[in-house]
Amino acid sequence: MNALWKRLPSTVVPRVVEAATLSGGAVNDVWRLTLDDGTEYVLKGSADAPADLFPLEAAGLRALHERAGIRTPRVFEVSERHLLMEALRPRPDTDAFWEAAGRAFAALHTVRGDRFGWDTDGWLGLLPQENSPAADGHEFFAERRIRRYLREPKVRGVLASADLSGLERICERLPQLVPAAPSVLNHGDLWCNNVVADPAGAPVFIDPAVCWMWAESDLSMTYCCDPPPDRFFRAYEEVSPLADGWRDRMPLLHLREHLCALAHFGAYGDTVARVRDVVRTFS
Repeated sequence: MNALWKRLPSTVVPRVVEAATLSGGAVNDVWRLTLDDGTEYVLKGSADAPADLFPLEAAGLRALHERAGIRTPRVFEVSERHLLMEALRPRPDTDAFWEAAGRAFAALHTVRGDRFGWDTDGWLGLLPQENSPAADGHEFFAERRIRRYLREPKVRGVLASADLSGLERICERLPQLVPAAPSVLNHGDLWCNNVVADPAGAPVFIDPAVCWMWAESDLSMTYCCDPPPDRFFRAYEEVSPLADGWRDRMPLLHLREHLCALAHFGAYGDTVARVRDVVRTFS
């Protein structure tokens, strides 16, 4: 697979003098390419990714930038097999960087939608992200972010009937567990590794799974998966204050990510235990 980039339909491939492998997640191979004139690009590619995965990623990056004004990578080429983008830099773990990232993320959540969902389904890992629109956020989260995964064979293979029943109770109780909130533009997969930096050191947001949903549901991924320093969240609230008790709700809203991991990998790490903790706490 290390030579896959040579077979991708990119116009820059014949000019590559160096290719370095980058971390690419569950679906794609990723490289930093250096051309004969010193120009650098990032190339994401896959021989067997879904045909619409890269076009949808490019559309999501464009939506985040055009609708919310946040910085995303410039896209130079996109096809069914590859995505060619500007080369970015690792994030600097400084207070100033995380404060800027928190304010940018909050600005994203000031962009209101008139429904929950998106115009098309997307992808989260190798599985579809169901985005069929709904007028009610509790219904959308229950059906598209929890029950959607309860149909997956690997989820049903590792969760007991008591776990599944508890998740169903959570779906029924969501209006009592999560306060009603407007639909806002969501990145959809914003953990720390999906925040990088431009050459000037400003935050850039990559690898989205966009939709219209609650701000708290988007924030739960950032909060629960390798969280940034608290300065990020304080800066976020300077722009977009959060409802009382939001930290207590983060594990509940992070259920989608746990269930997605189970759907991909089965009994993955301590994910089953984490799901059961949420069921005990909230059902």
